[in-house]
Amino acid sequence: MTHDLQDDFDRGLQQRRAVLGDAWVERSLHSANRFNADFQSLITRYAWNDIWGRPGLDHRTRRLLVLGMTVAQGRWEEFELHFRAAVEGGVPLQELQETLLQSAIYCGVPAANTAFKLAMQVLQEHGIAPPPQPLTPERRVREQHTFSTPQLHVLLQGQGRPVVLSHALGMDAHLWDRLAESLAAHGCEVLRYDHRGHGRSSAPGGPYAMDDLVEDAARLVREWGRGPVVWVGLSLGGMVGQGLAIRHPELVQALVAANTTSHYPEAGRALWRQRIDAVRQGGLPAIADMVMGRYFHEAFRAQHPEVEARSRATLLRCDPSAYMACCEAIAALDWRDGLARIACPTLVIAGAKDQGTPVEMAEALAQAVPGARLAVIGDASHISVLEQPAEFERLVREFIDALPG
Repeated sequence: MTHDLQDDFDRGLQQRRAVLGDAWVERSLHSANRFNADFQSLITRYAWNDIWGRPGLDHRTRRLLVLGMTVAQGRWEEFELHFRAAVEGGVPLQELQETLLQSAIYCGVPAANTAFKLAMQVLQEHGIAPPPQPLTPERRVREQHTFSTPQLHVLLQGQGRPVVLSHALGMDAHLWDRLAESLAAHGCEVLRYDHRGHGRSSAPGGPYAMDDLVEDAARLVREWGRGPVVWVGLSLGGMVGQGLAIRHPELVQALVAANTTSHYPEAGRALWRQRIDAVRQGGLPAIADMVMGRYFHEAFRAQHPEVEARSRATLLRCDPSAYMACCEAIAALDWRDGLARIACPTLVIAGAKDQGTPVEMAEALAQAVPGARLAVIGDASHISVLEQPAEFERLVREFIDALPG
């Protein structure tokens, strides 16, 4: 007779180790006695094999569910155990934070308060507690929408020189979280916003032209009342920034155009039409793999799967019709005739591995804008602010620091 067949206890034990770790499981097994051994066997067979072993949900989702349930019931010993296991199991801190924030609504603020307190203790024990973010006037992030339509979702923080951060297609204002915090801490008032059809901005019906997105930006700056601004735009945000500097030069003090271009040749426009057709037929999931492959190079994706996962989720939250309308605007982009009229200081940033807007496009842009400077980030592709955040931040801060006033 063979003795290597697993029974329900063995399979449950394997799941339990995968979720809670060997050390905790070993302590539980060795602390069993005649009084509680049957209970330990029961939860191992039924909870860990029959439930945790089911294929309908992955382990990460089940971890988050358990956290919410233990908060709801005030089972703080179990909450702390599973929160620690989630951290050690690689669940992204943002997902843990969102779970606790949602528990404040559905389980009550006092329960969430306790959960955040215990969670912070675990994060401190592991040396990964987030840096301070005081809610002082110069550091607090203010959230609002524009008064005019389409309504644009806006985040504001800091005091000082006015800076606008404009995100890439398929992303949102949170693309800039790190850079916005850094600039706010160094004498800037930073505004970042979601383009129409992205994030929490409204999504008017298409088609869109690039002029529509530029006029959104002009309304935004005028409503803010802080122009002229330093405009920092990446990809689509850089295209909008070029148009703003050409059509509304009084609103732009300086321009950073990153991972972007002033126009696409016919072959590039054909690719945009193919993307539109793919979304029309299969929705945003049909292009998600392709977009992530263009946004981040392979080595970065392997080393930072959490960044790719977060970016993919942001893309999939976009309004599909508005996304296609923005693609139409990009396909028809052509600022070439106006580039020579851009009179403000300009920094063009390129990623050496960028396939979507390769270095050659950045070089052409920098050569066409009078006095523009080109900087190439070596180990970055299209979303360089996420792939090489320190270098991107250095370039932007040095550029802003060199501006007059």
